[in-house]
Amino acid sequence: MAATPLSTALDVHCSIPHTADTKRPIFFTSPLRLPTKRFTISCTSSKSPSPPKPPPDLSEPHHQQNPSLSDQLKPLSTTILSDSPKKDQTHLQAKPKSTWVNPTKPKPSVLSLQRHKRSPYSYNPQIRDLRLFARKLNDSPNSEAACMAILEEIPHPPTRENALLVLNSLRPWQKTLLFFNWVKTQNLFPIETIFYNVTMKSLRFGRQFQVMEELANEMVSNGVELDNITYSTIITCAKRCNLFDKAVEWFERMYRTGLMPDEVTYSAVLDVYAKLGKVEEVMSLYERGRASGWRPDPVAFAVLGKMFGEAGDYDGIRYVLEEMRSLGVQPNLVVYNTLLEAMGKAGKPGLARSLFEEMVDSGIDPNEKTLTALVKIYGRARWARDALELWQRMRSNGWPMDFILYNTLLSMCADLGLEEEAETLFDDMKVSEHCRPDTWSYTAMLNIYGSGGNVEKAMGLFEKMSELGVELNVMGCTCLIQCLGRAMRIDDLVKVFEVSIERGIKPDDRLCGCLLSVVSYCKMDEDLNKVLACLHQANPKLVGFIKLLEEEETSFETVKEEFRGILSDAAVEVRRPFCNCLIDICRNRNLQERAHELLYIGTVYGLYPGLHTKTEDEWRLNVRSLSVGAAHTAFEEWMGTLIKIVERQEELPELFSANTGTGTHKFSQGLASAFASHVNRLAVPFRESEEKAGFFVANRQDLVSWVKSRALVTA
Repeated sequence: MAATPLSTALDVHCSIPHTADTKRPIFFTSPLRLPTKRFTISCTSSKSPSPPKPPPDLSEPHHQQNPSLSDQLKPLSTTILSDSPKKDQTHLQAKPKSTWVNPTKPKPSVLSLQRHKRSPYSYNPQIRDLRLFARKLNDSPNSEAACMAILEEIPHPPTRENALLVLNSLRPWQKTLLFFNWVKTQNLFPIETIFYNVTMKSLRFGRQFQVMEELANEMVSNGVELDNITYSTIITCAKRCNLFDKAVEWFERMYRTGLMPDEVTYSAVLDVYAKLGKVEEVMSLYERGRASGWRPDPVAFAVLGKMFGEAGDYDGIRYVLEEMRSLGVQPNLVVYNTLLEAMGKAGKPGLARSLFEEMVDSGIDPNEKTLTALVKIYGRARWARDALELWQRMRSNGWPMDFILYNTLLSMCADLGLEEEAETLFDDMKVSEHCRPDTWSYTAMLNIYGSGGNVEKAMGLFEKMSELGVELNVMGCTCLIQCLGRAMRIDDLVKVFEVSIERGIKPDDRLCGCLLSVVSYCKMDEDLNKVLACLHQANPKLVGFIKLLEEEETSFETVKEEFRGILSDAAVEVRRPFCNCLIDICRNRNLQERAHELLYIGTVYGLYPGLHTKTEDEWRLNVRSLSVGAAHTAFEEWMGTLIKIVERQEELPELFSANTGTGTHKFSQGLASAFASHVNRLAVPFRESEEKAGFFVANRQDLVSWVKSRALVTA
């Protein structure tokens, strides 16, 4: 059904953002640049006399004062959008009949949506023609020639009202801009601010900030005033296009002209400053706005919560919650999701759980994003029981679950070694109508079986993926190869690697590191050569470096230079694992000196930060991030240094300790047992601590006595 005159008026009126607010403050000071004069903004209705214009800013060109928004729309209500059919002048001047009004009922609104239906087009057939014309222009090809041909067929002369109606009915920003430029070339009436605002709204939807900025500069050049709506549209468009510097620039210009930002602009600029990391500017703008009477909406609080969450600032998150409670602002789902993610980054799982329960008690049902954030928090905190209880609540309450949520739960089970729970989740996905297992689901299961050393289930799942046509990604290939390598099933490993290459998988640094770790396991030359052949396809430079380490004539400087090249080509997160594996390979092949050289080079290149810590009372060796061979090498280096210090009779602390860690993963292979065996082999006076798991301690007296007795034996 075509629009009635009333609906057309609402369409045109509602397409332009409103900024009038009788509760706004009269004075406002820019948080970014303090003006030399105070501007007064008078908020009056459209029937009141025009307020005095603020003193002009010498940095901005003079703009001609335009009518208010209500004045701009007033001609529409008296011409093409009238509520009654046009009659002769005599009838219009006649005194209207009196109407009885029930004083017990409220007076109906002038623009009431509960109106009696009228026959379409009975009063203004131009509206129907213009809307059909706008639809035809919307559906036309994007070529300028085709659009210009249609513009020649406009059914009625482009008066101010007709042009505004068509402009507001166009959807693609290309058609809106073309029609706007065409109207300007007709020179039939002055192009006012409202035309620019409607055009900019369409450009914002198309994320065309550069074109919008050109129009704004055109307004300045032609003396057309930029009002609150203009600035707000420019600022929000710059934010959507991630042009944060431009958003700040236009926000400052808005303040220099003395205009008041609305709630949408406030929230947008707060978000811009937060994404730029300007926390002080965010809080300054927020506090000045609050002091001036601005009431933040949930969007503004979501911006603040996200900013503090990114910084891991729990005090800031608590400040946001207290502000919302003091203002009586009820958080919506978006705010709760943002605050939950923030608490996860701040490392507060208990508070995140309390906030989630508060959200549910308030009657807000969580969505997939809420539950995913909470599962990640529980998984990071290793709260397996809470995560599984949450999953049971999801099923019993019928809360929405998607691929991301299921896969997040599976990844959490992989991290915590919950094989049976993961299988239950995986089976639940198989019978789900909308969340059948995808590539990442199978990858998570391969990771679970690989971490647990369940080779048969891992290979069975791999074969099932081939039957179902499920794509194997590089991460799943890495998990499977790691599992097969630890089980020393080298032939299956080679098969999986070759099949993966045939399916188009390109080995990355993690897969190369996995193959390198398998090389360190190999005891037989036959197995070693098979794995090296796979590694050569993935990274021939690594294989060449291993052979270089085995040559006796290779100098330390050559090793250092070649190793630097390998580390430079590798991703940051795999550089230390590369060094650990190479040290293990050297120790397994009785290249002890090379192992110590690689540890030294790795320390020089910053691969082992915090390896040694010293206080007045304790010296500690931290080997938690090292492999078994690298930890043994580091301990030997440390003992050699301590022997020299004791022989030089330098001052020593009372306590010495080595931290191997305990490993919280169910299937993790910690260093503690291997390190204990190595300590016993060296006969050093370190013993496992009874108070701290994963610590080996020795006191000064025992260590000095051991050094002296060792000197007597070797003398």
